[in-house]
Amino acid sequence: MMTTIKVQDDLQRAVSEGGVPGILAGVHDGDRRWFTSAGLADTSTGRAREPQDRFRIGSITKTFVATAALLLTAEGRLGLDDPVEKWLPGTVRGNGHDGSGITVRHLLGNTSGIFSYTDDYAALQRRDSYTPQQLVQIAMSHQAAFGPGTDWGYSSTNYILAGMVIERATGTALADELSRLITGPLGLAGTHLPRGGDRTIGGPHARHYSKLYLPDPDAEIYDMTELDTTPYWAAGGMISTAGDLNHFFGALLGGRMLPQAQQQAMFTMRPTKGWIPGTTYGLGVSSLTLPGGNTVWGMGGAVLGSWSYAYGTRDGGHMLTTNVNADWAQGPWDDPIGIFTDVFETEFGGGVSSRPVA
Repeated sequence: MMTTIKVQDDLQRAVSEGGVPGILAGVHDGDRRWFTSAGLADTSTGRAREPQDRFRIGSITKTFVATAALLLTAEGRLGLDDPVEKWLPGTVRGNGHDGSGITVRHLLGNTSGIFSYTDDYAALQRRDSYTPQQLVQIAMSHQAAFGPGTDWGYSSTNYILAGMVIERATGTALADELSRLITGPLGLAGTHLPRGGDRTIGGPHARHYSKLYLPDPDAEIYDMTELDTTPYWAAGGMISTAGDLNHFFGALLGGRMLPQAQQQAMFTMRPTKGWIPGTTYGLGVSSLTLPGGNTVWGMGGAVLGSWSYAYGTRDGGHMLTTNVNADWAQGPWDDPIGIFTDVFETEFGGGVSSRPVA
């Protein structure tokens, strides 16, 4: 109970000092389930955030896509060491990129060296909607960062390509494979990948508020709830709930999603570079060392108007998912990651917040 109260205090501070519209936290700890929130789901109506609220999960999508790819390797439908050229001939080529030397494992582990299309901000302003092929073409117009397998670098292009490989290997849409392999078997009714230009979230959800990543505390706030997610797709387009994410990661970390060989491949970790401090990365999953020294496992994600963390113990028995329906933080925090770090330190680091109350 004391930890619950301290987490609630962290959430209240996120609203009162951090200036976020609303924040939620859901915990699965053995048989214990609890949910708490602070602030608002909708600033115009005053509605509070609720346990069933859906939200855009950003790069947590990558864990779902990696899990689907690994399940397909278990089915014998593709191989981790298959070159990308086998499945997508001629797609990865130019400026130091060569699909014949880049494998599916490189894609899932962010060790391909492929330029991340998300770093070309101007190119992502040219259209209202994008195909996966167009996103890859943006990446191919830039120089590769390093040779395949020689370094680590976070690139969303890797997961656009992984989604394309899954579709080519199965002959079905990525959204259908995620449903067949993961959300259906686990009963994740609040989780899906939008299709095409679907801009809606569907079901109960918070409004998603954005300052378009502008650092000015007085920057204009935009309602980004209805959003074309084609620029994110397999790299960050999914929608879920706190309960669904805790269920998914609990099963994944607990060894109930993947056969042993694929589980070992997913959790073969390496240190990250130029990403979230204190992290390692496997295949679509990361570990995070908290300020107090404890380590949690899972993934985080951000998209316009929504930031989320879903992490827990290595056995999946204790999970926490938190989300802010905004993409900024102020006061003691530079961004929502700072807020999340405090919440997770409270839950997993002995119940003491990592940041003193001012």
